[in-house]
Amino acid sequence: MSNPVKPGFVAQHTVPAGAVATRWWWVRHAPVREDGGCIYGQTDIGCDCSDRVVFDAVARILPRNATWYASNLKRTHQTADAIWAAGFPKPEKMTHDAAFAEQHLGEWQGLNRAAFFASRPIEVGTYWFAPIDDPAPGGESFMDLYNRVKGAIERINAAHTGGDVVVVAHGGTIKAALGVALGNQPERGLAFTIDNVSVTRLDHLASAGHSGWRIPMVNQQPWIADASHNAMHQPSGAEPAKLA
Repeated sequence: MSNPVKPGFVAQHTVPAGAVATRWWWVRHAPVREDGGCIYGQTDIGCDCSDRVVFDAVARILPRNATWYASNLKRTHQTADAIWAAGFPKPEKMTHDAAFAEQHLGEWQGLNRAAFFASRPIEVGTYWFAPIDDPAPGGESFMDLYNRVKGAIERINAAHTGGDVVVVAHGGTIKAALGVALGNQPERGLAFTIDNVSVTRLDHLASAGHSGWRIPMVNQQPWIADASHNAMHQPSGAEPAKLA
């Protein structure tokens, strides 16, 4: 008896007939080492891009022929440079868009981070520097950040419908984007952890008379999967793989 023909594999991220997907790939900048334990917000501070293992892994999963954006802060530019140095084909240009900058934390920038949070009332559920509507003195609220990120997403969706968009940005920026994808619920985006150099994928789907979002992955760290794979396939007695 012949074996029955099995149906082909259908990925869960298949785009439905009649819909157009615009795929957003959000990368948080590399770790900041020179903050001295202080809040930095929109302070234009550099980052540590020395971990080649991390950037090799990220470079392998990002799409080629994407449109690239970064914030106006240099730590996102340094992170993009490290991805390209790891073998990713450098795009012809990368637009620096201030709409994707981190939240401006005003007078809180430069304060010791641990002391700041120790002085704040415990408000389980905010997961941030302050409730979403409370601006930092001389700065922004998370809602201010959310609204400028949302506006930029809508603008770029219209300009690059059906394409891939890579944005190298910040933890707060990516949390705001998640709030947009969750149906305009900014406070829900704050519940996610966004690690340095992690990749978050948000797909905008549009068809006649309808649009919405799908969230294929959040805070993906492909270098961890690489390390696990290498450890599983090492000869017996070999030392486990280590991250640089």
